[in-house]
Amino acid sequence: MSEETEYRCGTIGIAGRPNTGKSSLLNKLIGQKLSIVSPKAQTTRHLVTGILTTADTQYVFVDSPGFQTLHRNILNRALNRRATEAAQDADVVLWVIEAPKLVDADRALLARVPSDRKVIAVVNKIDLVKERERLIPFLAKVAGERDFFALVPVSARTGRNSAELLKAIRSALPVAPAIYPVEQLTDRDERFFAAELIREKLFRTLGEELPYSSEVVIDSFKEEGTLRRIEATIWVDREGHKPIVIGDKGSRLKAIGTAARKDMERLFDGKVFLTLWVKVKRGWTDDERAMRTLGYG
Repeated sequence: MSEETEYRCGTIGIAGRPNTGKSSLLNKLIGQKLSIVSPKAQTTRHLVTGILTTADTQYVFVDSPGFQTLHRNILNRALNRRATEAAQDADVVLWVIEAPKLVDADRALLARVPSDRKVIAVVNKIDLVKERERLIPFLAKVAGERDFFALVPVSARTGRNSAELLKAIRSALPVAPAIYPVEQLTDRDERFFAAELIREKLFRTLGEELPYSSEVVIDSFKEEGTLRRIEATIWVDREGHKPIVIGDKGSRLKAIGTAARKDMERLFDGKVFLTLWVKVKRGWTDDERAMRTLGYG
């Protein structure tokens, strides 16, 4: 069996600073919305595994939180640990940066990747570069940062060069049998995705009004045939944050719930009955017990 036809399988860590498009890239490569997306920094708070299986390769992608230095609390330290886990433990690392920007935070994360790890530089958002002549010298500058296995300019939004990126990743993966069944898309359960989708709609609905210290907890998740009955609580840090989330006569909370429910029904392929509550949980981002409850470890 030739090298080209040998089956390959391995983990691919997706790492980068906030808002470089890591989650959008994962969703585009997988062809399914697994990671939530919003303009707010560190929308992704958990490691999310997305699995793509083809005739000759199983790609096991691991999306991670964006590495940043703001919000110095227990939550942020936990997120920063996760931001580097994907880069340190994977067979291949996708170092995602935003064209045409290369800042200290990008280099700081790259420096955390072990020297023996295969790294592919993924220059995202090339569709937003209006002056195309700026792109070639920028790519040359990026290439000088490390001895990369490959450098691939892409657009996670349009899917441009996605096939080329997958080809480069395959070449870097070890020869190995598949880890997961062919039909499996992720290692996360529906309860996890329910909370993530609510949190995404929370961020998208409120934007900059939303306090950083907001979280979603699933209180109850019951399946009745194809129907899911879900009860969830949105945690906020202060009493003043509660009316921001609820809105006038509950309008914002209703909008968040409706949008989340529709996405859940598409993902779960069944009807969803969703009930949302808003509660004040003071200081939860610095509460180790609360961190463990939420799965941050």
